Amino acid sequence: MERFDVKRGVVKQVSAEGGLAALASRHFENVESSADNSFAGSHDIMVEIDGHYDDKGALFINVRNVPPNFDDPEAMKTAMDSRRRWIVFLDDATGYNSKQRGDKAKEWGKKASKAKSAISAAHHFIKMASDLSADIEAQAQAMIAEIEEALEANDNTRAFGRGEKLNKLLNP
Repeated sequence: MERFDVKRGVVKQVSAEGGLAALASRHFENVESSADNSFAGSHDIMVEIDGHYDDKGALFINVRNVPPNFDDPEAMKTAMDSRRRWIVFLDDATGYNSKQRGDKAKEWGKKASKAKSAISAAHHFIKMASDLSADIEAQAQAMIAEIEEALEANDNTRAFGRGEKLNKLLNP
């Protein structure tokens, strides 16, 4: 399952135009609406495409591809057309182009990494500090639990923010 950030307002616009299934049907064959703003479908080498917007406005897509016959020029044309349709669909469904989607994914990963680093640094600081009050340590442990919970829920933005607060708590 891949996660894509969606530009503000795009989910509302797509919903107003018939939903994600309607958008997908403009780009792929065999599309069925499976729920509100979600779909299941297929198109040529993409034998299974499942997608939905989550409640935080991100697009989640699961795609299963079969490799084309690389010796057949017609199969390669079909594969290239499928790839083009996939890219245009993502552009329309997210409001971002390929480069912007890559930058957003990198930013999303950095937030998770920084939150994990904050947890690691806090554990190390707590272990090494001799004059840390029990109250501060309890607050830090509670924040660590919140960060881990946010990371588990795939909410990297919240985890990153809590990580920043944890750093400020331990390094005033």
